[in-house]
Amino acid sequence: MNSPARVRRILLIRHGQTAWSLAGRHTGRTDVGLTAAGEVQARALSGLPGRLGLVDPYVIASPRARALRTAELAGLAPDEISEGVAEWDYGRYEGITRAQIRADSQPGWTIWTHGAPGGESVDAMRERVDRAVAHVGEVLAQRDVVVVSHGHFSRSFVCRYLGWPIEYGASVDLPPAGSALLAEIDGERRLERLAGTEG
Repeated sequence: MNSPARVRRILLIRHGQTAWSLAGRHTGRTDVGLTAAGEVQARALSGLPGRLGLVDPYVIASPRARALRTAELAGLAPDEISEGVAEWDYGRYEGITRAQIRADSQPGWTIWTHGAPGGESVDAMRERVDRAVAHVGEVLAQRDVVVVSHGHFSRSFVCRYLGWPIEYGASVDLPPAGSALLAEIDGERRLERLAGTEG
């Protein structure tokens, strides 16, 4: 008789809505708080790890206030707060929308293809996310993991965990308070669930 498959799960959670995310402004290192709607979204995440079958998860959070507040309202006490899971550093494009960047300087610009001048290049982001994937993999050997982070970081993590080019993150949608559930089942990695805002 075959033994049951060994399943380990990673839940990625993007922080709730902020005024900048609502306006489409790139928000990397700037500490922007949640809007009232973002706080409601974050509270709706309470209990999500259990509903998705995670057992005693190890919680890693970005040090940005919007991520920490989302974790708090969702009832998730971080075991670790790490710059390794912080948002893409947008450098000179911090606080600017993609439409503005394209109109002012680079008509075909995307973060996935051009990176951020004065911030993280695509290669630098790939290397950082790969380190985060490796770290989460070490923790995953013992416990399920929840990562409370940001949009571009989480989309990048999904791609690199699955062995895809980071540029494929352009095709992964993760709105504020959205989540992605990744699983390792008998050594095989897969994306089990990609969801919008809870509640």
